[in-house]
Amino acid sequence: MSIVIPCYDEAATIPRLAPALDASIAQLAALGHAAEVIVIDDGSRDDSFARLSAAAATRPWLRVVRLRRNYGQTAAMSAGFERARGAVIVPMDADLQNDPADIPRLLAKLDEGFDVVSGWRKDRKDASLTRRLPSRIANFIIGRVSGLPLHDYGCTLKAYRREVLESVRLYGEMHRFIPIHAKWAGARIGELVVTHHARTEGQSKYGLGRTLRVLLDLLTVKFLGDYSTKPLYLFGKWGVLLCALGVASGITTLVQKFLDPESYAHRNPLLLLAVMLFVVGIQLLGMGLLAELQVRTYHESQQKSTYLVAEEVNRPCVESQDSSPATPDRPPATPSTRSAG
Repeated sequence: MSIVIPCYDEAATIPRLAPALDASIAQLAALGHAAEVIVIDDGSRDDSFARLSAAAATRPWLRVVRLRRNYGQTAAMSAGFERARGAVIVPMDADLQNDPADIPRLLAKLDEGFDVVSGWRKDRKDASLTRRLPSRIANFIIGRVSGLPLHDYGCTLKAYRREVLESVRLYGEMHRFIPIHAKWAGARIGELVVTHHARTEGQSKYGLGRTLRVLLDLLTVKFLGDYSTKPLYLFGKWGVLLCALGVASGITTLVQKFLDPESYAHRNPLLLLAVMLFVVGIQLLGMGLLAELQVRTYHESQQKSTYLVAEEVNRPCVESQDSSPATPDRPPATPSTRSAG
């Protein structure tokens, strides 16, 4: 298994982080789990990389990767996922508010048949007004919009089976939405109460300003989940609705003119509304058609499938295209493997 730890300006915490990881690695080894730890230094401005390098010198299971600048937690986590070699990947924070001792419990929960186990900081040791309240509101909104009602999307400590992450590409603050991507792929999602410690060194990198970014990313996730392969359904229904409202406004203008011949149709605000609604509706329909072209170009240029296969029974491994014997003018047939998609 692989433990992935994004790290940014945590030099004060690293002297405690390394021994905590020692204990966790020993605990996992006793349970029969070989583990590696990948720490991503996300462009720290303090001595984090030097201290991590010193810790890695005596710990062969510890791998340290330093990014050229600060790209953010999602990018750092993605860098760790790409380098992880374990069948199970567990991300956690470097500030030790997550407890490495909870990792075996996550693995045990994973063995119950889940593909993702999400940590839940039920007894969270953070400020109520600036951290816990916005988090509860965001979790409620994300759960209602996504249809996956987890208590704590923001908890970094989670356990993923490797195959769940292989098709996930992370942007913005998308790391917290990985369980939603996994749910779309048919993964089984579990939740486990984990320990949460108060921060004792350094400063938190999170604030109220992050809440807006998370909500904007949620809008992106909702769009990608519902309309990534059929954008015309979204733009088209609103375009047709606006066109219909424009036609209705135009008809109302004509009816008013017919009932009152002395009125001036060009002074009727409904005429302007009719034109505006109809034009905007046509624009939305055009945007939907352009988005359909882009979706098809995206999938076909990369030969990217629009579906994921869970399993297949009696799949042929090698199938000969031609069983006729080879001749000087006819080379042997090249065997081909049938793709499962």
